[in-house]
Amino acid sequence: MANYFFFHDLDTCIGCQACQVACKDLHDLPAGEFFRRVVQVSVNGKARFYSAACSHCAHPACMAACPNGAYYRGEDGTVLHDEGKCIGCGRCVWSCPYGAVVLRKETGTAQKCGGCYDRRRQGLEPACVAACVNRSLQFGRTDGRCDESRLGAGLPGVLPAPSLTLPRFRVCCGQGEETV
Repeated sequence: MANYFFFHDLDTCIGCQACQVACKDLHDLPAGEFFRRVVQVSVNGKARFYSAACSHCAHPACMAACPNGAYYRGEDGTVLHDEGKCIGCGRCVWSCPYGAVVLRKETGTAQKCGGCYDRRRQGLEPACVAACVNRSLQFGRTDGRCDESRLGAGLPGVLPAPSLTLPRFRVCCGQGEETV
């Protein structure tokens, strides 16, 4: 699996929610439904904003919980969802420790961020990344940007420990990078 990650710099994120709105608009999501959500968190006693979405985990709990095989990987490792196979049981929603899967009221099926897989295959950035005014949200190969030995480091007090799912998302805050 290729080492593609979302990178989010908490130090430069101003919480404008442009990433959240771009995603919501692209997917025409109704009021109250989000694939990406900007939330305020406390890191080392400082208020920061965190742009939360699917982490496209190396060991996705949603995929393991799905009884119909509705989850699969794209050629670059992105965790994707086949709505046609989804029976709307909600097991993936309950199993995701990051709260990244939503049960769509409109369709009765689960859905989540697909990392704008189709846009990326056309050479475009994910909509959330393209909308980020400070370039705090990035997407790409690790190419040495992250210390792979820190895969289980997590973001204590903000997100669950990543040791079971190995999320493919990096958060930068202060001088270091953390995996979430």
